[in-house]
Amino acid sequence: MEEYLSAKFPVYAALVDGEYAGYVVCRVDSEVVWVESIFVKEEYRRHGVATALHSKAEEIAASYGDDTVYNYVHPNNHRMIEFLRKRGYTVLNLIEIRKPYKDEKLTQTIAVGESIVGYYL
Repeated sequence: MEEYLSAKFPVYAALVDGEYAGYVVCRVDSEVVWVESIFVKEEYRRHGVATALHSKAEEIAASYGDDTVYNYVHPNNHRMIEFLRKRGYTVLNLIEIRKPYKDEKLTQTIAVGESIVGYYL
């Protein structure tokens, strides 16, 4: 968190009954807003905390005249993908590709356009 704050990234915390429930970190790059990190404590999940935090990121984007927030999501983070899908987001165009680490095993494959690619956990 110190790294985000020292870089002057917008950071917002969610409080529930005076206790920290989660946070969102945004990065603003040429007036484009990226959700750099979003986290909600397990006991506060599915109670609207992530929605409130992500809405704050959308407010920042709107302040720059933009109507969307960009999100990096690992392909096996199904909860986040479903959360964003319910908020109207979909896959845009990013896929990260690397060679496997030594002794790392392919665990899943996904279709990306006409290609089938594997990924590692």
